[in-house]
Amino acid sequence: MTEALLIIAGYALGSLSSAIIVCRLMGLPDPRGQGSGNPGATNVLRFGGKKAAALVFAGDALKGLIPVLAGKALAHPPGVIAAVGLAAFVGHLFPVFFRFEGGKGVATALGVWLGIYAPVGLLLLALWLLVAVVFRISSLAAIVSALAAPVLAAWLLDARPYTLAAGLMTALLLWRHKGNIRNLFNGTEPRIGGKRPRTTSG
Repeated sequence: MTEALLIIAGYALGSLSSAIIVCRLMGLPDPRGQGSGNPGATNVLRFGGKKAAALVFAGDALKGLIPVLAGKALAHPPGVIAAVGLAAFVGHLFPVFFRFEGGKGVATALGVWLGIYAPVGLLLLALWLLVAVVFRISSLAAIVSALAAPVLAAWLLDARPYTLAAGLMTALLLWRHKGNIRNLFNGTEPRIGGKRPRTTSG
């Protein structure tokens, strides 16, 4: 019973859209109607500035971190903890409180991995930063990090549920970035700090 409640709670927490909440509290426009239309930190950065984007990123990461840490504190096995982290991630992508219109899950996935095993999360964050600094394309950094997650999980964690959860999160994250992948191949994906028209994907 506690396992099911924890998974449901993880999904509910993941469904709280940090971007929409932060923008409302700061008097900014709804992120779903600005820039790329994605309720995430990168899009908020484009029209709301660094402070708002940092708050969104932190909020999204905590949505993944807190449920996983709760599961570990209650001494649940890896299968339950992986399910809780995956539920929080899915909640971010398909939030019940916001008509199932969520973000792409990059920060929430990071929070999940920081909770499951901090070295994996830190390596993914370092990889994201490296790609972002070199290429200055947020989506490319997210895609590369997502692809690395199952590899790191299999290498550093001796638990199949974590590797399976990593694979599922990577598949969903890549699917949510399909427009960005198309733009990358077309050479039209915007760089960090740049502006973009409302009609492109992001």
